[in-house]
Amino acid sequence: MPSTPAPEVLRAPLVVEFPFTRSLGPVQSAFLTGLRERTVLGVKTSGGRVLVPPVEYDPETAEEIRDLVEVEATGTVTTWAWNPEPRPAQPLTTPFAWVLVRLDGADTALLHALDAPGPDAVRTGMRVRVRWAAERTGAITDIACFEPHDGAAGPDHDGAPHHSGEFADPVTRVVAPARLDYTYTPGRAQARFINALAGQRITGERCPSCRKVYVPPRGACPTCGVATSEQVEVGPRGTVTTYCIVNIKAKNLDIEVPYVYAHIALDGADLALHARIGGIPYDQVRMGLRVEPVWSEGGRHPDHYRPTGEPDADYDTYKELL
Repeated sequence: MPSTPAPEVLRAPLVVEFPFTRSLGPVQSAFLTGLRERTVLGVKTSGGRVLVPPVEYDPETAEEIRDLVEVEATGTVTTWAWNPEPRPAQPLTTPFAWVLVRLDGADTALLHALDAPGPDAVRTGMRVRVRWAAERTGAITDIACFEPHDGAAGPDHDGAPHHSGEFADPVTRVVAPARLDYTYTPGRAQARFINALAGQRITGERCPSCRKVYVPPRGACPTCGVATSEQVEVGPRGTVTTYCIVNIKAKNLDIEVPYVYAHIALDGADLALHARIGGIPYDQVRMGLRVEPVWSEGGRHPDHYRPTGEPDADYDTYKELL
């Protein structure tokens, strides 16, 4: 008998990214502004230790620290690890070493990249210096990397000059990127759901025990803990159960604010899904609003949901799905 071909295993690259803006206090502001001006600042604790990068509070006593001192742009490698395959957005595109460098005049080490021809060229105790970025904006990336240096050690922290930390046009906030790149494999239940969307159908799976229909399907009933396999076509129309108005524009998302995201209980489903509401002013969206999908170009998934023109659903018909 001919064998049944194995179902296609779906895979897709997925990026989770959330850049957020962080406000800086006086110490971090001085440190980053100093890097823009090719100056490395640390802070001196009441015990006389110089911390680079600087912190606002003494890690040993929890006392506030404001005593800024300038340290050298040269230093000594205290430990290292070789990175043979740099990832996107890392400091260098060619293989390099991650190093902890104790800058001359500091008592703690700074983590950064060392540009070296290979791991045999890196050792603990080697001398290095900062390679400044050609364009500096007031960020840790103003240090492009470290590079080997033949010079002797500079003065210790007792000789480190005090610094006011005052610069023209100080940096007061930074955008901190948070990004995760990975390959997503949805599994059998989600794959069936995605394949149905390609035909502009929305399907869920019914629990054989409690008979609830879950959309999107999870492969198992979260209440009964048993596997689900019976596919059930739902919707495509549904009811808004709850919603929120978004007033902050997201990076790389071409949707004008304000707009609305809502939980929508599709007809025949026992679990509300999350989707954007369009075709109606944001301040007219409401609980009980009846909506239908508007498919994306190519019909691979609903781009958003719009009002159907039907009367609003009675609260008792969806109150268990809030």
